[in-house]
Amino acid sequence: MNTVTPLTIAITENAARHVREFTAKKAGEEVSLRVGVKGGGCSGLTYDLSIDSEPRPNDKIIEQHGVTIMIDKKSYIFLAGTTLDYSGGLNGKGFVFQNPNAKTTCGCGTSFSV
Repeated sequence: MNTVTPLTIAITENAARHVREFTAKKAGEEVSLRVGVKGGGCSGLTYDLSIDSEPRPNDKIIEQHGVTIMIDKKSYIFLAGTTLDYSGGLNGKGFVFQNPNAKTTCGCGTSFSV
C-alpha cells in the first residue's frame, strides 16, 4: 500500500519560535522564512534556509504559527510533505527536515537525495 505525501510543508511551533528568536521578532510580528533546495552536500541536494521579506513571482506561500514560509517552485517539488522542526538535543542544535521524499540522507542531516 502506497503512502500519499501531503502537498504542503509544515513548520512545528517549536521551529517557528526559534525562527522568531533568530530574527528577533516577537510573537505576533510577521516573520518570513525562505526554504529551498540546492545542489551540493555529500548526498547530492542540500537544504537552504534564509530570512527573506518579499516573495518571488513563482513562490509557494505557506503560513503557520506566525511564520510565512516561501518556497520556490523548483524546491517545492523536493520538499512537498516536509515538516521543519528544531532540535536542541544532544546531537546538536538546529533545524531538522523530516522529508518523506528523501531516499537517503547524510549523517549530518543537511544533505539528501531523492
